[in-house]
Amino acid sequence: MRVLTIVGARPQFVKAAVLSAELESRGVVETLVHTGQHYDYNMSGAFFDGLAMRKPAHTLGVGSGGHGAQTGEMLKRLEPIAEAAAADWTIVYGDTNSTLAGALVAAKLQVPLAHVEAGLRSFDRAMPEEINRIVADSVSDLLLAPNERAASQLRAEGIRGRIAVVGDLMADLAARVAETLPARPAVLDRFELTRGEYAVATIHRASNTADAATFERLLAGLRAVGMPVVFPVHPRTAALARAAEAGQRDNILLCEPLPYHEMIGLVANARVTLTDSGGLQKETVALGVPCVTLRAETEWTETLEEGWNVLAGTDPAAIARAAMRAIPPRRIDPYGGGRCAAHIVDALLVPAARESCASSS
Repeated sequence: MRVLTIVGARPQFVKAAVLSAELESRGVVETLVHTGQHYDYNMSGAFFDGLAMRKPAHTLGVGSGGHGAQTGEMLKRLEPIAEAAAADWTIVYGDTNSTLAGALVAAKLQVPLAHVEAGLRSFDRAMPEEINRIVADSVSDLLLAPNERAASQLRAEGIRGRIAVVGDLMADLAARVAETLPARPAVLDRFELTRGEYAVATIHRASNTADAATFERLLAGLRAVGMPVVFPVHPRTAALARAAEAGQRDNILLCEPLPYHEMIGLVANARVTLTDSGGLQKETVALGVPCVTLRAETEWTETLEEGWNVLAGTDPAAIARAAMRAIPPRRIDPYGGGRCAAHIVDALLVPAARESCASSS
């Protein structure tokens, strides 16, 4: 079997690292395409190096831009590659513009499409990611849902593809890497941190970075947290952080995006994580660290169970209050216990998968 895998953003490299290894171990031939949506080394190349991934067969170099221009350029560059690959499956991950472009190319070329993280909904169509995931699900032949809740959402929407509940790749890798870390990872010494007495923050979504006033409110929340806050700054956020003097005469410790293993070590030893990232919400549950989500909604609603995750929006007082009250509750395992990659390959290898695409499990 041959698959064409399309990635373009930091969380997708993490997911692909796990699945690509499983595909290779099962004799599946994979052609990996990097759209270039994330192109900074710390957001892209460092992950291929740090996660021991094979270099992409194709790097499109699309770069940043508006949604229409970026997605259109991806479509133009992906189509001839997809035609030449003659794959049995195209695999896309998550909800980025790379996801959307890969899904549309596969659908138009009538190549069976598998969507990893199918069925997630924030129910906020103002989010570009919500549109991307809905479109990808609607044209997918195999919908790889992280849990039964996502699968039920797909059935409720009447999605035509075959549904398989497989777990979550990011949660699996985070838990696996955490088991290999020393009791005190070196990254804590770099920032002079005490285990359990600091927070980790990430902010990158357009809804939080397109408007300086919104970003200032989030910074006010971080500054009101009564502990050091390590803030690896996404390229999209860097100019805003400089303009707001983040990290100057306050408790915020700015740094560039960290390699994957260092980020996991930092989060695993934190008291709380404050983020607008969907991926980090899952990783905190896998690592046993409470999360405060800097949004009014989440597509990962299972993380709200047992109090692992709290939605604080952009209100500074709510952010600080949630962070200071964060205590690890009873552990939950909403993602299937570490065998997501194997479950995905099993689903891809189902006999006559092309013929079964109109049914759902």
